[in-house]
Amino acid sequence: MSKIVIFAFKGDFMRFIHVLLNALDLNEKGIETKIVIEGEATKLISELVSEKSPLYNLFKKVREKNLVAGVCKLCSQKMGTLESSIKEGFTILEDMNGHAGMAPFIKQGYIVITL
Repeated sequence: MSKIVIFAFKGDFMRFIHVLLNALDLNEKGIETKIVIEGEATKLISELVSEKSPLYNLFKKVREKNLVAGVCKLCSQKMGTLESSIKEGFTILEDMNGHAGMAPFIKQGYIVITL
């Protein structure tokens, strides 16, 4: 069985909607799926957890299915969302010089997709 991890780097809504939709679709089709929120996508954290956001309901489904592997520490710090990420209970990933590395996922058999 395939395992997919989607590293979401871009911070625009349209791209992130597709990250969420693909993660849910893959998961529903029996493919183990995780999302890593990286790069400028970390700026979306506050939006994702706000009930006023158009991404909220979709992201809520992703969280209910435990599909978020974590958030990059240094990128979320740079984008001003580290504290929010911690408060929301996200795993903070920092294994690659403070950033979320791909190697741990590859070692676990995940195929890496970047969006």
